[in-house]
Amino acid sequence: MILIKLLSARNIHGLRTSRSHSMQLGIPCICKFSLFTTSKNDKGSNFLKSQTTKSKEYGKTLLLPKTMFPLRADAVNREHLFRDRCTKDLYSWQLKNNSNRLFILHDGPPYANGNLHIGHALNKILKDIINRYKIIKGHKVVFIPGWDCHGLPIELKALSELNVDKSSLTPMQIRSTARKCALSTIETQKSEFMSWAIMGDWDNPYKTLDKEYEVRQLNLFHEMVKKDKISLFFGLHLQATIRTALAEAELEYRNDHESRSVYVKFPLVKSSLNLPNLTDTDVYIMIWTTTPWTLPANRAVAINSQTEYSIVSPIFDTESLHCKDYYIVANKRIDSLQKIIGSELSIKANVKGHTLIGTSYEHPVTKVPYKIVDADHVTTDSGTGLVHIAPGHGIEDYETCKKSNISTFCPVDDLGRFTTEVGDPSFEGKDVLKEGTDVIINYLKENQLLVKEHKIVHKYPYDWRTKKPIILRATPQWFINVEAFKQKAFSSLADIRILPDSARNRLEIYTLSRSEWCISRQRSWGVPIPVLYDVETNLPLLTESSIVHIIEIVKQFGPDAWWEIDEKELVAPEYRDNGAKYRRGMDTMDVWFDSGVSWNSNAIADLYLEGTDQHRGWFTSSLLTSIAVNDTAPFSTVITHGFVLDEQGRKMSKSLGNVVDPKTITNGGKNREKEPAYGVDILRLWAASSDYTKDVSIGKTVMSQVGENLRKYRNTARFMLGNLNGFNHEQLVVYDDLKSIDKYMLHETYQFGKVIESNYDDFLFNKVVQTLNNFTNVSLSAFYFDIVKDRLYADHAISISRRSVQTVLYHVLNVYTRSLAPMIPHLAEEIYENYKSIGREQFDSIFKLGWYNMNKSWDNQAIQEEWSILKSLRNEVNQLLELARKDKVIKSSLEANVELYVTSDLYELLLNHELELKSIFITSEATLTPNVPPFPNELLQATNSIYIRNNTTTNDISYIKNIDSIDNIKGTCRIVIRQARMHKCPRCWNYSANEGESLCQRCEEILSANSIG
Repeated sequence: MILIKLLSARNIHGLRTSRSHSMQLGIPCICKFSLFTTSKNDKGSNFLKSQTTKSKEYGKTLLLPKTMFPLRADAVNREHLFRDRCTKDLYSWQLKNNSNRLFILHDGPPYANGNLHIGHALNKILKDIINRYKIIKGHKVVFIPGWDCHGLPIELKALSELNVDKSSLTPMQIRSTARKCALSTIETQKSEFMSWAIMGDWDNPYKTLDKEYEVRQLNLFHEMVKKDKISLFFGLHLQATIRTALAEAELEYRNDHESRSVYVKFPLVKSSLNLPNLTDTDVYIMIWTTTPWTLPANRAVAINSQTEYSIVSPIFDTESLHCKDYYIVANKRIDSLQKIIGSELSIKANVKGHTLIGTSYEHPVTKVPYKIVDADHVTTDSGTGLVHIAPGHGIEDYETCKKSNISTFCPVDDLGRFTTEVGDPSFEGKDVLKEGTDVIINYLKENQLLVKEHKIVHKYPYDWRTKKPIILRATPQWFINVEAFKQKAFSSLADIRILPDSARNRLEIYTLSRSEWCISRQRSWGVPIPVLYDVETNLPLLTESSIVHIIEIVKQFGPDAWWEIDEKELVAPEYRDNGAKYRRGMDTMDVWFDSGVSWNSNAIADLYLEGTDQHRGWFTSSLLTSIAVNDTAPFSTVITHGFVLDEQGRKMSKSLGNVVDPKTITNGGKNREKEPAYGVDILRLWAASSDYTKDVSIGKTVMSQVGENLRKYRNTARFMLGNLNGFNHEQLVVYDDLKSIDKYMLHETYQFGKVIESNYDDFLFNKVVQTLNNFTNVSLSAFYFDIVKDRLYADHAISISRRSVQTVLYHVLNVYTRSLAPMIPHLAEEIYENYKSIGREQFDSIFKLGWYNMNKSWDNQAIQEEWSILKSLRNEVNQLLELARKDKVIKSSLEANVELYVTSDLYELLLNHELELKSIFITSEATLTPNVPPFPNELLQATNSIYIRNNTTTNDISYIKNIDSIDNIKGTCRIVIRQARMHKCPRCWNYSANEGESLCQRCEEILSANSIG
């Protein structure tokens, strides 16, 4: 039987020869019986039985893979055996023994509140991959885990455990409970982090509640005071239910907030405006606000002096408008207002904005006259073109009044309720976001000041932790004057490597968007702001000697001393007899200031790596505090990662039931059949496989693919380990004595290693995984392993051909294992445990070996070019063999012989590899002829331009295809595939034996030499 095909060089990526999966595990992948055996021997089934017996007998003489490395990972029971040596032991070892430059990855502290989630896993594993790569490259790595321990969530959690009213507790009771809560959580989280093989100085983490840390923090505060970076003035962020100021970084803006917006008319004081022909009528200015509860705090109405305004009157009366009334509004807003109020508006006169400045109007509640002022931020995009100004409840309002020397007024208390200063007793004590809004709107209706009310959905600030809307309220707060140095902070980012590129813009925006940073919080659980206040004047005592005195007390007795010690002892000696009495301040520092100054315990960090939410959080607070004190950024590289979503791209939520618990992945769930324990390496490989520069997905489908990749890595290593049985470094074959394909495999390994190294250097771990997968599946399993199995199993044990393969496997295994190690250290350590006896140097951890030093001679471009052509040819042969299998002409490629008919330069190239061709194609024979004969007769065209010839006399089938070149080598090429004419060797299963039950010549020579038992 003959199969003939003329090859096309254009399809260079052909099909892999079909092989049994068991062969990857060390079992020879060759068919037991030839499809055509019975047609060649009239003994029939008796012959098959005898051949089976022979095969089993000779199979014992094959050098099949042998290793103690298990097929199955059994991760839950085996990973812990390798954990200490690649985590705790390794961390201390590398600091003493590695000699390359110090590498500092500064850990952004997770919050000590609750169990870890999948986002924590992504973050810490990415950091650990980087640290491990740096260690295996010979760097000394400093990684000190940290925890952010203060703040409201911990305080609230502690109070919920006490189950008592907070108002009945002293600050020390709250602090004591919160401290216990934080420390307990830290121990839980620490254990979970360590279970993920996160390497670091776990015995000496930094905690923002430690006395030493707080003393350093207070010293930095002191430095900022000395540099005039700290100021006391009105802050405007408050979340009423938690009674504390919030920084801008603690806000999130929702677009679905619903408000009761109102159009309100304020009567003008008639004598203050000279309007022709309107002296005997009522004139009003009309404002619009989405926060009616701020109207009692009104102290001005702002207009834009460059805008044209009109005096209008309704055409007909409505519920709140009368034809005899006149209203001042922006001319450009008239059309919109007519639709809103339900009446046409007749223009009586037009006035320039600047002529209205200084005009007085009557306050809607107190009836006190206030004035119209100019403000650039007033536009005609919405509302009426006149803006109600309440300096105690708005940033722009505050700035506008500050320019006009208008005092701030805030009739709202710490609980978000109207105070006695509100101007009407019926308003007092009302929650401004609830019934307070109701009473204000009812008041406007009763006093005929309400023009129109309607609900709107708009953007509004929320507390990002409690997810509740905030109110803006002016209270005395301590601020960092960011305006003074934010440009320097922005400029410093030009010298910082920021990944991904899109993150640079975000970090720059958040840096420039701040002018002030409110760092005081009205909480008991935190680092105290070291300020005393004069009891009579309420003026702060914030001098260098006072701060130094307080810091010395904290250094000696701890931060609790601020609440425990007698106030007299807190006063520095030079102020004790000056006639004033002082009280301690009760504010604590913003938690972003706590964590933001964590850089103070390190040199400049090589890397900060956190989630995208930290652009406005920890990244910015770290940058600003470092610039404020040291005039330099605290990091040289910043990397941000996205959030973890489910496979449908949704945020994880208990209500959706899509939360993925990392502990369930590693240890299994309650139902082990549905939620088996996969171990830690699969979690780590998931993190490495993800394109973390974007939001990443996790779920059963994703983890199934990750698990499949992990199994392939294991099986690939197992194949190499099994075939290195009995081998050691003294048996390595020198490069010049290697076969051509072995040299080519070293070239591929060299290129693979360099790409892996480059991707690790660039923090592109998903590309590391992609490169690994391609090398594993294509270069090794589908190509090199397939070709060299026959040499490994059937050649003489000490033959140069077998040693040549083992030499390559040894080098590949070294590069391969080190490539895996930073991502999946347990598997890498287990692999190394099974081959470390082969090497010249033996350590107890793969990481102590260092990165593998690949010989530059492996980078052989000439070999690469040759094998590019040979692989293209092999792909074409495989495609034809696959077609023969599909047609049931053969079962195994070993049942075929290949005849190559070629012309031109291709012949010269193939002639150099003539003896290797049958191994390359995995056929029993391959011959080379330097010409191409004519087409045979009786051709039938089939698919893909393949011609079929069926010779009924000889029962031969031919497949033929014409091409002009292979891989740009000109010349015609034809492949002829014939069914092997010789007999199957019962030992190597090649069809190369002269008789049906006899060995082939190679196997006879090997056995006769008594080299294999």
